Amino acid sequence: MRLDRTKNAGKGMAFEILKNFNGIILSFVCRTAMIYCLGIEYTGLGGLYSSILNVLNIAELGVGTAMIFSMYKPIAEDDEEKICALVNLYKKYLRVIGAVILGLGLCIMPFLDKLISGDVPKDINIYILFLMNLSVTVCSYWLFAYKTCILLAHQKNYVTERIDVILNFVFSILQILVLIIFKNYYAYFGLELVRQICANLIKAYAAKRRYPQYRAIGKLEKTEEKNIRKKVKDIFTSRIGEVITVYADTLVISAFLGLTLLAQYQNYFYIFTAVSGVIGVVFNATRAGIGNSLVIESKDKNMNDMNIFTLLVFWISTVCVSEFICIYQPFIKIWVKENNMLPFGIVVLLSILFLVEQYRKVLETYRTAAGTWHYDRWRPLIAGLVNLALNLSMINFIGLYGVVLSTVISQLFISIPWIIKNIFKNVFDTSSKKFILLSTKCAVFSIVVMVALSFVSIKLPIDGAPVIAIRIIIGLLLSNIIFIIGFFKTDEFSGCINLVKKLISR
Repeated sequence: MRLDRTKNAGKGMAFEILKNFNGIILSFVCRTAMIYCLGIEYTGLGGLYSSILNVLNIAELGVGTAMIFSMYKPIAEDDEEKICALVNLYKKYLRVIGAVILGLGLCIMPFLDKLISGDVPKDINIYILFLMNLSVTVCSYWLFAYKTCILLAHQKNYVTERIDVILNFVFSILQILVLIIFKNYYAYFGLELVRQICANLIKAYAAKRRYPQYRAIGKLEKTEEKNIRKKVKDIFTSRIGEVITVYADTLVISAFLGLTLLAQYQNYFYIFTAVSGVIGVVFNATRAGIGNSLVIESKDKNMNDMNIFTLLVFWISTVCVSEFICIYQPFIKIWVKENNMLPFGIVVLLSILFLVEQYRKVLETYRTAAGTWHYDRWRPLIAGLVNLALNLSMINFIGLYGVVLSTVISQLFISIPWIIKNIFKNVFDTSSKKFILLSTKCAVFSIVVMVALSFVSIKLPIDGAPVIAIRIIIGLLLSNIIFIIGFFKTDEFSGCINLVKKLISR
């Protein structure tokens, strides 16, 4: 089966963009209601629990990624029997994973107070609240979650995004009302458990209705199951490293600097994550299509597509960091007041981290689509451990700056070079010189934009709607003009324009 990659990617991006904007707006309103109705410490506590549970999600071992990758070829070959066997195996894996996460969560409960520096809101029992958070996570694995992989492997992620958009809208409104009327954090989070149950049930029904021929029956041959377990083992070390890199920052800030500073940092990182999520629709919507292309198309075409994809992501990311530098501080001041602002230096470091993260995601999208986890299995772990070591050593000297800087260093000097070598050696079997030159050129233009806008931003005031509007316009114009001047004569630029036109028309 040859997937219509551009059409599916376009539809996937459209629904995921809708989901992200819907989620960003509603999550912003929920977070604001929580800060003003309950207090900023509650947002810090919620962020801490979310990080703990994401660490526990290491038990997932990357099984979902390995299973979806394993479906690409049987889908292309219309091998219904093998797909059913893969679904059945995934179902068994998820049952075990849910049980492991539940057990690990119960084991970590006695040590929760050690992860919090300073006071906890007086009306909150940290253990009861943690059990509620744990229930949501376990439910996401046990309740028909295995059926969603059928949709994702067929690049029908827009189906799951549509369901999430509707449910997030309904339950976010209910949560906001609960905060305003009852000011009760337990009731607020109880609705999250109900939302997760509804999401699992509806997605399972959607998968069954579209692909009734796929059921959780049959068994793979031992050699095939062994190959999947090998992929899972390879992804496991990657998963450990990714978890350390992403969530160690939250745990370290909470343990060393307290819930209030954690909440202030998360206000900034919330915007970072929201914008990253919007760009993430490109990665999520194209991953299955790239996997299909790597099976069907030539290496030259795939390398050319990767160059185009890289330039497009750099361009979009540079526009985003331009706006970070221009309007981060004015927005935070309006949103949560001046006493919850962090220094401008944190904004600059977060902007650099954003560029590094989006570039890494381009590389990881191709690594995941190609299934080259075995050659990459130690990279995230080593990068994660370096990040954690730098976190613990630097936070006592330069505080929050050390937390962000440690992530930038570990990604830029360990993770990214390693993935590039992996892809070009084991997927394309050719030199990475041209790709590195393109990436370096993109990075230089991005840095030029950031430096120029940093000087402009320091000179401009941050109060008043007219000033904010001027900042937005300056960021948009400068970033786009510099990138167009730098790349409009290149083949990659023409490819970017054609790709965007195709996605929009689809």
